[in-house]
Amino acid sequence: MRLTPLVNHWWNVPLYVTARGLTTSRIPYRGRAFELWFDFVAHQLVLETSEGTVSTLKLEPRTVADFYKECMAMLRAADIDVHVWRMPVEVPDPIPLDEDTVHASYDAAWVDTFWRILLSVDAVFHQFRARYVGKVSPVHFFWGSFDLAVTRFSGRRAPERPGADAMTREAYSHEVSSVGFWPGSGTMTGPAFYSYTVPEPKGFREAQARPEGARFDAGFGEFLLDYDVVRGSPVPNPAPSAALLEFCQSTYEAGADLGNWDRAALER
Repeated sequence: MRLTPLVNHWWNVPLYVTARGLTTSRIPYRGRAFELWFDFVAHQLVLETSEGTVSTLKLEPRTVADFYKECMAMLRAADIDVHVWRMPVEVPDPIPLDEDTVHASYDAAWVDTFWRILLSVDAVFHQFRARYVGKVSPVHFFWGSFDLAVTRFSGRRAPERPGADAMTREAYSHEVSSVGFWPGSGTMTGPAFYSYTVPEPKGFREAQARPEGARFDAGFGEFLLDYDVVRGSPVPNPAPSAALLEFCQSTYEAGADLGNWDRAALER
């Protein structure tokens, strides 16, 4: 966040899906550049620099404190002196990274499963993104809320959100329709896809979302579609991809139509 210039709605901050995992993308640093990426094939964190340095840190069961210590040492060894805020965000009861000896699990099999889900969802989200000629975000992974998402914009500014912090004000400065995937969060019973429109137009909650199984959740204030429903969808082949595209399109159309978006000018 400090080393890269602010791009619309913090698009410089998320991670991005690669053929082997997740990456920060290129980060400029004192006339040089570096990149950190999670390799979920070999299960390692990789540091690469513009000077040719390649360093790795194995992803395996260990405490957060130990991992943090070794990660910072790897950066310093490459002559990269960066400050990292030690407090985790968007998690209950956070423990400073260098003091967390409580969390120490790493299940390679589940990591592989999660990454392969991200690969397939990322491909569908890119297909959905390509249908839009208006302003649209990249498909990106937010490390705080732990979701993969893509967002469309109407082109109009949104009303100010009373009491919003700086992050939220920037994120929702314009009208948006967003769709994403969560592996599970809060009161969710399992992984699910979500979709919302901000500001929420009148009648949005009563709109008919597709495919069958999609529903508006008043607690989240968003449409949800369980991951297992998508996996077992009877929609014509390729079934899961078609079902997810239908969810993306139908919820976007509901928000755009009720919000009077200029769809003729915004869609391919």
